[in-house]
Amino acid sequence: MKRMLIDGKLVAADRTYPSVNPATGEVLDQAPDATVADAQAAIAAARRAFDTTSWSTDAAFRARCLDQLHHALTEHKEELRELTIDDVGASRMITYGAQLDEPVEIVRYYADLLPGYPLTEDLGLTDFHGQQHRRWVEKEAAGVVAAIIGYNYPTQLALAKLAPALAAGCTVVLKAAPDTPLITLALAELIATETDIPPGVVNVLSSSDVAVGEALTTSPDVDVVTFTGSTATGRRIMAAASATIKRVFLELGGKSALVVLDDADLAGPLMVAAFATCSHAGQGCAIPTRMLVPRAQHDAIAAQVAGALQQVTYGDPRDPGNYMSPLVSERQRDKVDGLVKRAVAAGATLVTGGGKVDGPGFFYLPTLLTNVDPDSEIAQEEVFGPVLVIIAHDGDDDAVRIANNSIYGLSGAVFSGSEERALAVARRIRTGTVGVNGGAWFGADVPFGGYKQSGVGREMGKAGLEEFLEIKSLAAPVASAPA
Repeated sequence: MKRMLIDGKLVAADRTYPSVNPATGEVLDQAPDATVADAQAAIAAARRAFDTTSWSTDAAFRARCLDQLHHALTEHKEELRELTIDDVGASRMITYGAQLDEPVEIVRYYADLLPGYPLTEDLGLTDFHGQQHRRWVEKEAAGVVAAIIGYNYPTQLALAKLAPALAAGCTVVLKAAPDTPLITLALAELIATETDIPPGVVNVLSSSDVAVGEALTTSPDVDVVTFTGSTATGRRIMAAASATIKRVFLELGGKSALVVLDDADLAGPLMVAAFATCSHAGQGCAIPTRMLVPRAQHDAIAAQVAGALQQVTYGDPRDPGNYMSPLVSERQRDKVDGLVKRAVAAGATLVTGGGKVDGPGFFYLPTLLTNVDPDSEIAQEEVFGPVLVIIAHDGDDDAVRIANNSIYGLSGAVFSGSEERALAVARRIRTGTVGVNGGAWFGADVPFGGYKQSGVGREMGKAGLEEFLEIKSLAAPVASAPA
């Protein structure tokens, strides 16, 4: 059984809950079910470590600890890969990308960034009543961070919060996602046993109790809350944190548009549409799940996309030949199925898929809906399942209008035979990341986050580090030159 990490010690909880393998529906292990008292102990440890140790001021030591963590993750990567497949239900194929291998390199990025990152800035001299004054800025750690992650890419989400927070000098209480706790607890074990990160600097909890998350977001001893998950939960976290005016960084939902212009080579968008939709069974906030196509080409493109979706392989995620994984739970599969059924009842055309897969696990068929009203529930709500909708547009301006017709603004893609034309459309879409003609933006050095109700702030890149830094402006009079 995995253990939590509180104040440098791997500890069991007084209670547990079952962690289920999404591919089989069977209990994989019992996870510690932290209480509010456990959360309070973790917060207290993080507060003490921040206030009374040199962690926040010793950048060289922090870089060394990040280097140790990267080494530990690399050394244990194959063990972590197998656990990710079982705990998350991730296909083996995707663990070589955003589920594991790429997140490990986020730690390397911040370990390398920190030594050369300017934590001070000289603002020069100013005259004040005939006296010269030197002015400068120092960037300091923001304090104790409560990091709450979603279930879909737990290692990516954990390390994209943990690595920059630690690089900045913060201390952290990391709460694992209730549905996929084991891989995050494995990370805690590596921190405790294979790094010199001091007690209290990193604390890791797992819990099925929503009161634990509430304790993290409302505690006066927490300075920053960073959360990845649904927009609905993000709204509640922002409201809860407002009582103590915490800094809040939110990476929330998405309903991204894949825009196909009338001069596009269709090979690229067809591939993106089919394989992005089914990547991790559609459980990704940045997946472009609205495909906007020229009205005259709607039916022809729909037929080709349906054919591509029907070729997607799924099943046992341990089999490297299977691309699509299961949904995380029966609850999530029921939610997806309900959204699809309501869409059809509202007038959308079900072209392919639209049902649960018989057999073990929580698989759902790759699904395509066409003739979709841009204002309908299926075109506006985040599904978090392998469901793509196709919406017709009447030219570039109309495509931009439909793409921006959303409370979300996380990601997107534009395809055109002219890069200049594609860029012109991309720049008008109110979203945090856009791939142009298949351009791949994801990377440890690339800021990621959204406009509108897709979130607040950016993770990864230099911007990700700066989410966890405070800016202090200082001034001092210049001493008179000696006689």
